Amino acid sequence: MFLENELTGKIIGAAIEVHRHLGPGLLESVYEECLAYELLEQGLQVERQLELPVLYKDKKLDVGFRIDLLVDQLVIVELKSVNQLEKIHEAQLLTYLRMAKKRFGLLMNFNVPVMKQGIRRLLND
Repeated sequence: MFLENELTGKIIGAAIEVHRHLGPGLLESVYEECLAYELLEQGLQVERQLELPVLYKDKKLDVGFRIDLLVDQLVIVELKSVNQLEKIHEAQLLTYLRMAKKRFGLLMNFNVPVMKQGIRRLLND
């Protein structure tokens, strides 16, 4: 648990750094590129736009789910640039966590005046 908390802290710090330089109002893809850069600079492993197949009755279906960022094979990061985070965004991340069999997720909305207002930590129990 300590490792995951330390890792999520590093990811949040990197997101704050990106937001400090770019501010709100850009496309999600811009924030993804910059956040991935910041995390790689810290020596973290980052996978972008990772395909997430659905298993249905033992059949693997490619239905287009993609994880924005998977950091160190432990934390799924779902990025948004929206007016406000909604329950559906949390449900999306929780579904990704369940399907990928991961425990820790960060939902980050960059379209906020202060980045800390746009961050939610989610846990798949």
